[in-house]
Amino acid sequence: MIPGTLLWGASAALLLREPEAAVRRRLGTLLACVAILALAPIHTDTSPAHFLTLGLPFLAVILGPALFLGRYDPGVIRYRLIPRRFRRLDLAYVLTSIPLTWLAFELYFKVTNPEVPFHWALPATPHHQATWGLFIGINCVGIWDELFFVNTVYATLRSVFPYRVANLAQAVVYTSVLTRMAFTGIGPVLIYIFALTQGIMFEESESLLYVLVVHLIVDAFLVAGILGAYYPGHALLPF
Repeated sequence: MIPGTLLWGASAALLLREPEAAVRRRLGTLLACVAILALAPIHTDTSPAHFLTLGLPFLAVILGPALFLGRYDPGVIRYRLIPRRFRRLDLAYVLTSIPLTWLAFELYFKVTNPEVPFHWALPATPHHQATWGLFIGINCVGIWDELFFVNTVYATLRSVFPYRVANLAQAVVYTSVLTRMAFTGIGPVLIYIFALTQGIMFEESESLLYVLVVHLIVDAFLVAGILGAYYPGHALLPF
């Protein structure tokens, strides 16, 4: 926490010296979002109370930049779902994510860090309400991930920095939040690689469609992996 606070303070100090008002405004917005998330209760509790206490700051860092920059820097943050054109490469990315995600979770949950699924608290025996809470919570966070890390953080950084710099930086933010949430062990490495690929896809397609679909595929494997670790041999979906 202390190194992050010092780094945030140094970034704010440097930003105050920036002569370009638009740069100060855009990067200052992102620093404000980071400060809000630093105070948010980011962990894996799936209770209704936590949905509210975590949902409010998560919603703030989505709506705040969209409204503020939408007024002063229109066009920086765009909620475009459908791509301008459909490409076979984009479809190939989505389809390739299925076996790669399966392989990644097999390695992560069963070989390198089998304790990670138990970072999500579930009852000892299958419970319908708890399973639904896990399913809804993970998918809601997954959608938020792309709306914030890619559509907000990456898009804002991209308006200031070259593509590669913006993508490398957004992947750092992406990784830091999810590592704090649950993904320890080799998780940060996997998340950083995933974040980079999502940034590439967003840059190429300028749309949320593919990054959202891929993330929901990842979340399906994540839910199945957690339930499989807790309840071997039982149904892996909450329906």
